[in-house]
Amino acid sequence: MAIDFDSVNVGDKLPEWSRRTGFAEWNRYAAVNEEFVPFHMDDEAGRRAGNEQGAFGMGNLRYAYIVNALHDWIGDEGIVREVGCQYRAINQKNDVLTVVGEVTGKSRADGENRVRLDINVVNQDGGATCPGHAVVVLPSIGQTQR
Repeated sequence: MAIDFDSVNVGDKLPEWSRRTGFAEWNRYAAVNEEFVPFHMDDEAGRRAGNEQGAFGMGNLRYAYIVNALHDWIGDEGIVREVGCQYRAINQKNDVLTVVGEVTGKSRADGENRVRLDINVVNQDGGATCPGHAVVVLPSIGQTQR
């Protein structure tokens, strides 16, 4: 769904974007990113690393989920200008992770229509695992950014 700067308001919510994660998703991510770390692939290695439940997911996979959610929201005409986040909780096997966000500001700077959001990746229990922020650039009605 493409959106434009003029139709976005402070307080608007980012459409929720969810994925269930586990070994299949972690292995795909590891293959693409050369991130074959034992505690992401093996339960015993995860326990040795201090996670009682075993293997656990990559923090950077949640970052990728944030970027994917933003791209789905802004469409082909928008630009993801900035993303920052912190990894605050472990992504356990079979967690359902949902990217959530809220528009906190709008501005025009350097010829761009910028929208700032507070973002997070929450698990199926509503636990915040990856709080952060994002800035996207959106076209105005009738304007193309690229």
